[in-house]
Amino acid sequence: MTIATSDNPLLALGIQIPFDRITAEHVVPAIAELTADAKAKLEAIEAVASPSTYDEVLGALDRSTERIEVAMTVVGHLESVASTPALRTAYNTVRPEVNAFFASIPLRAGLWKVLREYAATPDARSLTGARKRFLKKTLDDFRRQGAELAPDAKQRLEDISRELAELTVKFAQNVLDSTAEWELVIADASALAGLPESATSSARQSAEQKGKAGYRFTLQAPSYIPLVTYLDDRKIREAAYRAYNSRATQGKADNAPLISKILELRREQAKILGYEDFANFVLEDRMAKSGARARAFVEDLTARSRPAFERETAELAAFRRTLEGDEASSIEPWDVAYYAEKQQRALYDFDEEALRPYFSLDRVVEGLFETTHRLYGVKVEPNPSLRAWHPDVRGYDLRDEDGAFLGSFYADFFPREEKRGGAWMNGLVTGVSDGARRTPHLGLICANVTTPLAGQPALLTHQEVTTLFHEFGHLLHHLLSRVEVRSLAGTNVAWDFVELPSQIMENWCWERAALDTFARHVETNQTIPEDLFGKMQRARNYREASATMRQLGFAATDLALHVDYRPERDGGVLAYARRVMQSYAPAPFSDDYAMIAGFTHLFSSAVGYAAGYYSYKWAEVLDADAFTRFQKGGVFSRTVGDDFRRKILERGDSEDPLELYRSFMGRDPSLDALLTRAGLAASPSAAIGA
Repeated sequence: MTIATSDNPLLALGIQIPFDRITAEHVVPAIAELTADAKAKLEAIEAVASPSTYDEVLGALDRSTERIEVAMTVVGHLESVASTPALRTAYNTVRPEVNAFFASIPLRAGLWKVLREYAATPDARSLTGARKRFLKKTLDDFRRQGAELAPDAKQRLEDISRELAELTVKFAQNVLDSTAEWELVIADASALAGLPESATSSARQSAEQKGKAGYRFTLQAPSYIPLVTYLDDRKIREAAYRAYNSRATQGKADNAPLISKILELRREQAKILGYEDFANFVLEDRMAKSGARARAFVEDLTARSRPAFERETAELAAFRRTLEGDEASSIEPWDVAYYAEKQQRALYDFDEEALRPYFSLDRVVEGLFETTHRLYGVKVEPNPSLRAWHPDVRGYDLRDEDGAFLGSFYADFFPREEKRGGAWMNGLVTGVSDGARRTPHLGLICANVTTPLAGQPALLTHQEVTTLFHEFGHLLHHLLSRVEVRSLAGTNVAWDFVELPSQIMENWCWERAALDTFARHVETNQTIPEDLFGKMQRARNYREASATMRQLGFAATDLALHVDYRPERDGGVLAYARRVMQSYAPAPFSDDYAMIAGFTHLFSSAVGYAAGYYSYKWAEVLDADAFTRFQKGGVFSRTVGDDFRRKILERGDSEDPLELYRSFMGRDPSLDALLTRAGLAASPSAAIGA
């Protein structure tokens, strides 16, 4: 069937996207036309005889790919939240060619010539602010991406980009499929001993929705986490744990060969571009600057955390012996969460499930919006006219204090089989701010929190609450952006800086003043009792070293794969990753442990968090340090909030991230606040920006 250009919604996307009209058959023709449009715009820049103004070169370059970027973001988003066989086929068809197109931009000799000619003009030398930074970053990026290479090397880079797109798409789809395919149906309620009522009821509802008797469990987080945390039946815990950590390792959905090929291509890409390894290539323009510096950061934090981690591991084993006697077997991976929950309850008389009635989804969302309003003055208003991809999705507008429209966003909270797991934020349309002109933004947040039971509101865990605050922090970074260059606006920042606005928002989930605005019992409307709040605070750092080591294990494995790993020397990639990660784990892994086969952060896009997973801990240092200003000034201080908004949230990548941080804090970031918050402080630490 041929779609008329005028009938294809992907060709005319604006601030209100007609998600309800977009179908799989729109994708291929629209992306072909938009790619051709972008190429024509690049050719027009190359045809400029004597480039002399910013607008005819850099401004035109910034605008040239906007339509294709927005359309591909929309298509990719739909494939991740409302996947169908037809949409998947269409997406798989266009993504490799689009990736190859973007990879080819820095390799265009004519474009590189015009850029260099413009850089030598008086107009270019007079640039200031974001425009000056855009010129420098563009020139640097073109060089880094191969602008000065020979033609055969340029062609090879395009081929690599195309192949990486195919492999990474397949990787993500394998994870989605293997997650959706697994289910466990338990007929006998007696086998559910230990599970809280919330998990049992959800499992019963899930089975009913599938027309099955009993209780149905899946590998989606709201189902899987309670199962391995509370269920007394060790064999069922083991089965679920093994299934989760061996996703995408069998048959047609086996990601192991894909990982090996992705790593091989990334190594080759880095070598062609003149870098020792992929880590040095991707980190050169980030805060860490090099793989060695990122690894030194991980190793330093590991050394500070390991003594407490080993103590926590020994204490958990000893605790199990107090329950089961000296003959108790060694703790296996599927035992860790189970006994840790029991130990936490014994030490602090704290059951995380006791908090769930205080976190109804609607109240949490209201509290999130109220926190944002108090900090930054902005107001969130429902917008039911936004046309979404599923009936559960909510639409909102964001306005400034004076009523100025800043942008709109979608919120998709619940898991579905056609939706990938985890939580994330996407910027769909990035507005620009140039003097009096300001165009609005469009974004979204997605999560997979506990679904509501029939006739009842969705009741969340505290971790799910912090996840929503986290993703909304990313969204604010996008929606509050005031940068005149689209490519430098919003979350288009260094990946080891991008988590600061998100992770700092999690702090308000621990503050009494903030919690009291939304944490109210679903039946009594009472705030969290002081006794329960105290237990929650005392348990905050329970096994914090173990949680830190888990993240550091992921970061160390990521760097090892992208710096050290050589299959001819190190063997299979799954076994290699398992060996690296083992020293960060509280129990010996089973031989089928293959977490990286589902590690979408590293392998579901050409770069993503590859060689950059350390960014989460790096940004945690920044967030803990930056939050000390709110602690001193008041957690709802508008003075501090406005400062954070003006100096961080609005600035995007318009200035070096370390300079932005210094402008807010008045100094370089330090590890001390994080170590103190985590209960790991032992000795003074150096500033990470030094």
